[in-house]
Amino acid sequence: MGNNNATGTVVKAFGNLLYVNFDGAIRQGELADVKVGDLALKAEVIEIKGDEAKVQVFEDTRGISLGTHVQFNGNLLEAELGPGLLTSIFDGLQNPLEDIAQKVGLFLKRGIYVSALDRTKKWEYQPEAKVGDVVTRGDALGSTMEGHFKHQIMVPFDRWADLTLTWIISRGSYTVDTVVAKAVDADGREYEFTMVQRWPIKAPIFIGEKVKATRMMVTGERIIDTQLPVLKGGSFCTPGPFGAGKTVLQHHLSKYSDVDIVIVAACGERAGEVVEVLRTFPELSDPKHDEPLMNRTVIICNTSSMPVAAREASIYLGATIAEYYRQMGLDVLLLADSTSRWAQAMREMSGRLEEIPGEEAFPAYLGSRISAFYERAGVVQTKNGQIGSLTIGGAVSPAGGNFEEPVTQATLAVVGAFLGLSRERSDARKYPAIDPLISWSKYVEDVAHELGLRVEGWGDKVTRALKTLCASDEIGKRMEVVGVEGIPMQDMLTYLKGELYEFSYLQQNAFDSVDAYCSLERQIPLFELVNRVFDLSFNFKTQDEARSFFLELQSEIKNMNSMPFKSDKYKEIYSRINQMIEQHN
Repeated sequence: MGNNNATGTVVKAFGNLLYVNFDGAIRQGELADVKVGDLALKAEVIEIKGDEAKVQVFEDTRGISLGTHVQFNGNLLEAELGPGLLTSIFDGLQNPLEDIAQKVGLFLKRGIYVSALDRTKKWEYQPEAKVGDVVTRGDALGSTMEGHFKHQIMVPFDRWADLTLTWIISRGSYTVDTVVAKAVDADGREYEFTMVQRWPIKAPIFIGEKVKATRMMVTGERIIDTQLPVLKGGSFCTPGPFGAGKTVLQHHLSKYSDVDIVIVAACGERAGEVVEVLRTFPELSDPKHDEPLMNRTVIICNTSSMPVAAREASIYLGATIAEYYRQMGLDVLLLADSTSRWAQAMREMSGRLEEIPGEEAFPAYLGSRISAFYERAGVVQTKNGQIGSLTIGGAVSPAGGNFEEPVTQATLAVVGAFLGLSRERSDARKYPAIDPLISWSKYVEDVAHELGLRVEGWGDKVTRALKTLCASDEIGKRMEVVGVEGIPMQDMLTYLKGELYEFSYLQQNAFDSVDAYCSLERQIPLFELVNRVFDLSFNFKTQDEARSFFLELQSEIKNMNSMPFKSDKYKEIYSRINQMIEQHN
């Protein structure tokens, strides 16, 4: 807690950026209230020079004039953490939008702030610590059930010193503001703990031991799980032009990824896309628990029409809530859509601060900000031995699909996997529109080790599949020049094998209830089948005969992908495919 007696007056304004002369002690990142009539608009100190501070307002600045009073409150921009976060829809300042809508109507008014957590709901609290225990930041005091998850009530993360518990509340039903424990430090100062704590959103939460990410995050997308895997605790990005399917892909990852909690940060997207997210998510069914996916989701949304400062804050708020649940030993997925809009918000703020611009007018510190964000991903072993992970996936929207622009390049330098979406593939109705020829993953070896325990030589088979795909693409380009007749039979077979892998394995039908999600149990035998085709040389007299065979093979595999796994029909098609292969080998 800082000094809350500092005050100031506005001497100049530039958009949402105010120049404020102040008296007292303030610090960078501190919050302030800008008085406009009966309203107090939230703002953040972003630069201090002498007795003048540059303050960015999170809302519309109408009515602010020379001499407007500013009150500094000493706190940094913080997230409110505690039970009740799941199922919530927040803005970048953690205002629950549904509660505000009920309070002021559908058209949100500025200067209205509501507590992030419901103060009236009661939670069944189970104490776990005992009087006399010595505790410190992150230690569990008790727990309550939040949906299917055990929500740990921890010693606030800002209590660094050892504390001795002097009082513990009994088991019962309480609101989040109820004092559940009391403790004293070595100097005899007493502290009271409730189920709520606050933490600055721009400071990472990491308590425990950092562990290397080794566990695969199964997504049910064959192209990702096989060719471009992602680890729990890793990071990835999905760059692509407008309309290439980034949002659809994020919906799939939210629904099917092998994680406990999903945090969606819609930062700076068009209002129509944000509305689509808000309408779609409550209707998505969670395949894990057969209930709405929102029950284990938090949505943070700021549209492109909202003030730039709030847009920048939404990404950090999402990361803080995700880290909070990771400290409970849960696997969390944070999806940021899109980091390009976040970077544009930084560029706008940098311009108002009159900083020296970098490439394409982005601030010179763009790379370090993007790096710091993705570095908040990782795996932590908590003090009680639990393993929690935070996986971060960012959608990037480069103008015109140009992957050479600064935001994409800065992102590629720090993420562990690059899932590049292609306009050509989306226009050809290929789903997902991830281009395997430009995409890559640094986690292939880790996944190869994990799956190698189930399938011998998994990593080698994945490498060979990619080489076959690359060779097939090169032959396809040659065929466009010299025609089919100018290609020898061996090259034609390589081309057809790559085409089979592309159409029968890497592509899925998002509208098919069976093929929309492909479990590892189903992926492995299918990939083994495709690899068996790679192994064989085949004996065909003409190219037409070869093409006819592979088209029939594609059709049979597509039919099999739509059949319930190991059903009689599935087994029948699988057997028929093997007979076809034997007949032409």
